[in-house]
Amino acid sequence: MSILDRMYDLQDVEYAEFQSKLTPNVDRERFIGIRVPALRKLAKEMAKGEEKDSFLQKLPHYYYEENMLHGFLLAEIKDYDRCMEEIERFLPYVDNWAVSDTMSPKVFGKHKEELIEKIRVWIASDETYTCRFGMCMLMRYFLDEDFRVEYLELPAAVHSDEYYVQMMAAWYYATALAKQWEATIPYIEQKRLDKWVHNKTIQKARESYRITDAQKEYLNNLKIKK
Repeated sequence: MSILDRMYDLQDVEYAEFQSKLTPNVDRERFIGIRVPALRKLAKEMAKGEEKDSFLQKLPHYYYEENMLHGFLLAEIKDYDRCMEEIERFLPYVDNWAVSDTMSPKVFGKHKEELIEKIRVWIASDETYTCRFGMCMLMRYFLDEDFRVEYLELPAAVHSDEYYVQMMAAWYYATALAKQWEATIPYIEQKRLDKWVHNKTIQKARESYRITDAQKEYLNNLKIKK
C-alpha cells in the first residue's frame, strides 16, 4: 500500500472542511482530512522504515497532509546536521502557518548554539513561512534558560505586512511578556514594535493566564490608539 493510500485510509471528510477553514490560503481540494494524532502516529511508523527517505525526497507535495507528515518526519531525525539539511530543503515549500508551526525537531534542543545562528537567518528571510518558522523556533527554545535580552530584537527588526508574520511576532512577544516580563516590557513601553504587532501583543498577553491582573491592566493602558 502506498503512503497516499494509507493516508486516505485515515480520511475524515468533515475534518477536512474544518481544517481548510483554518488555513484559508490553501485550496480546499488539497485537504484529505486527517487528524493530527493520526498523522503523528503514521510519521512514527514510517520513521522506522526506509520508505520515509523516498517520501522526503519528493518535493513539492500536493496535499496539505503530505506537508504535515513531512514536518513530523523531520522531527524524528536524530542527527542534527541531517535534520537541518532536510529542514532547509523543505522550508521553501512550506506554504501555510500550520505546517510551519508544527515542525519542531527534537534534536534542535540539543544544539542551541548552532540553532540560534540559523534562527537569525530564517527570521531575516523575505519568505513568509521561513520567517515565521524562525520566530517560532526562537519562542520555543530561547525564552527560558537560554534566553538573552538581545534575542528580543530579532523579531522587532522585521517590518512585514504579511499577516502570518505579524501574528507570530505578536505571539512571540506575548509569550516573552509571560516568561521574561522585565526584559520585554520596554518593547511595549517604548513602542518599539510595529503598531499592529504592538496592539496584538497586548491583546494576546491580556488573554493569557500567565499574565497577572495588574500586568494586564498596565498593558491595557499602553495600547496605541487609532
